[in-house]
Amino acid sequence: MSMDRAAAVSRIEALVERVESETMPVPVREVWVYGDVALGLDPIERLDVYVTKDILFKDAPERAEEFLASHGVDGVGKTVRADWADEHPDYLRANASGHAAPEKCLAAHLLPDDADEPIHLEVCNASFDDNVTQRLKGAMARADYEQILDPRGACLWVDGQRSSDAFQKLHEGEFVLPTLSGALEMLGMDAEEADEAADAVRAYRDRQEGATVRGDVV
Repeated sequence: MSMDRAAAVSRIEALVERVESETMPVPVREVWVYGDVALGLDPIERLDVYVTKDILFKDAPERAEEFLASHGVDGVGKTVRADWADEHPDYLRANASGHAAPEKCLAAHLLPDDADEPIHLEVCNASFDDNVTQRLKGAMARADYEQILDPRGACLWVDGQRSSDAFQKLHEGEFVLPTLSGALEMLGMDAEEADEAADAVRAYRDRQEGATVRGDVV
């Protein structure tokens, strides 16, 4: 399943508008796109979106027991905002241990009706550039390349400000970006390893279907 480029750009515009205008389960600092849509491809095999969030330390921890009793989810008011959960109880999601999962809550809020659309949401407390570097270092150390983050990205929104220039370039497909293997070489891989890593990243993406989300902490 693929997505028309114009539809993909409209989809990311709508997502940014929601981040701008609605209460999110955790504070959001940055919204990026990377991969196919940043490269100007049409159609888009997958729409890859990166969200930088702040870790919630203090919100309303006294309400955690209340939500645990009413919704069976622990950590509301600690890892996700209690006022957000009051407003959007249907978007409340937990991890395997029963604790509120910020990345899953963000996905439920931002992609609630798009289970069949080829969209991936990557959520991390680190900025896109920092996480690209950290993930690449880990992948090279383990020779396990599937979880490399495609470094070819564009920042569309940061700290409450939308980049009109980035959106214009996105609309017109004007970003000039290298091949994936070329980008990985620029970050320190040798040519042979970069080719192998690029193949692994593509194969992993090809196996994904519908809407997916991944949470990461750096």
